Amino acid sequence: MSILIKDTTREERERIVARALAACGSACDGCNGCDNLGGGRVDEMYQPYIDGIKEIAEINAEYRRGMVRG
Repeated sequence: MSILIKDTTREERERIVARALAACGSACDGCNGCDNLGGGRVDEMYQPYIDGIKEIAEINAEYRRGMVRG
């Protein structure tokens, strides 16, 4: 199954992000499980993907370069 924007609906993208973040429960306040301490809520970081603006790979690459804050 493709997770690309062109292959998914908004609802599917919401489910993709929710499933991916389910392991940590998106409870980012005070958590350092993904080394994002102080970086904001991780789920908010993926809003551009849900909105169909940026692919997940783009967001992840920007995050690794320190360009994304939740």
